[in-house]
Amino acid sequence: MTTSDLTVKALIADPYAGYAALRAIAPVHRVTGPDGLPVWLVTRYADVRQALADPRLSLDKAHAAPGNYQGFKLPPTLDANLLNMDPPDHTRIRRLVTKAFTTRRIAALRGPIEQVAEKLLDAMAPLGRTDLLTAYAGPLPITVICDLLGVPEGDRHDFRAWTDTLITPDPHRPQDAKAAVGAMLGFFTGLIERKRTAPADDLLSDLIAVRDDEDGHGRLSEDELTSLAFLILFAGYENTVHLIANAVLALLTHPEQLAALRTEPALIEGSFDEFARYDGPSPLSIRRFPREDVTIGGVTVPAGETVLLAIASANRDPDQFADPDRLDVRRRDSGHLSLGHGIHYCLGAPLARMETEIALTALLRRFPDLALDVPVEQLRHRPALRARGLLELPVRY
Repeated sequence: MTTSDLTVKALIADPYAGYAALRAIAPVHRVTGPDGLPVWLVTRYADVRQALADPRLSLDKAHAAPGNYQGFKLPPTLDANLLNMDPPDHTRIRRLVTKAFTTRRIAALRGPIEQVAEKLLDAMAPLGRTDLLTAYAGPLPITVICDLLGVPEGDRHDFRAWTDTLITPDPHRPQDAKAAVGAMLGFFTGLIERKRTAPADDLLSDLIAVRDDEDGHGRLSEDELTSLAFLILFAGYENTVHLIANAVLALLTHPEQLAALRTEPALIEGSFDEFARYDGPSPLSIRRFPREDVTIGGVTVPAGETVLLAIASANRDPDQFADPDRLDVRRRDSGHLSLGHGIHYCLGAPLARMETEIALTALLRRFPDLALDVPVEQLRHRPALRARGLLELPVRY
């Protein structure tokens, strides 16, 4: 175990160089986390993968030792979600969600997603240059996830503003994040009541039906229902936005890989895993708390202390991936950890995969001369350790 001199700011600015340095020194580091408290950072692939599925590492904040965790506090109604739960509650809720989040429902979204993508590209076409985040990578996922849940079109702009505020809060205006949470809670509470009265063919109506099942078997509590809707929208929007944008940036800075996809468009479907590995939207896993003293990478982590699993580091570990810092759209033996591993594997993975495939296929087909509109050195990423995403992506075509 070593204490790293790398700062949070350095890892935000250049995470892959920073994590490479950490991996070379030791598998586990005692560092200062984003909240100013010490955390245990796990950096090597084998340890991260094992820890992701280790039942001794709890997601439930009740297992945090006093004073060891000061993360952003959601109200209880939004906090009762899968990212804060262990079995048996996690098992119960995930099983119920899976019943509503069916393969059929996801497959039925392909046509509508393709239509949304083409409509957005139609609007972009006359401009010749635009911020791809604002014009395409952002509007596409928010439309898809809101259609899936049944969120009315008139409320979708508010959701983008709320999620942006929560992902990159202004440290000088903490009241903004609090206001965004309150607004989202109020909206979801009202929307659930409206769906309960007038259900429709959408995921939220199906989840309400599960919640209100008369036999009471495995039902969701009202808080679990509300927080689940919040989680699906938040994760389904935010992660996919940056997965698409990061993939486009990777291609625009690797012209030989872009040429390969243009020559063989069928490669796009299989390249999702490489984009997720190379520059995924979530560099760190959700924090975990050992239920007992746990040995990771030869280091004993005391019970109750905070553990962060460096997904971005694991995905560039040369002991797992050949030439890990190279983007290779033909790479197929990935085993990346961007979608998690074990019981917390990403529930929305099939939807994210389909959205990204459709978004890239349509974009590359419509604009064969797509290029960055600024030097790559001028691009700015969100100032957040837990989210890897651009603030803007200026392109010309």
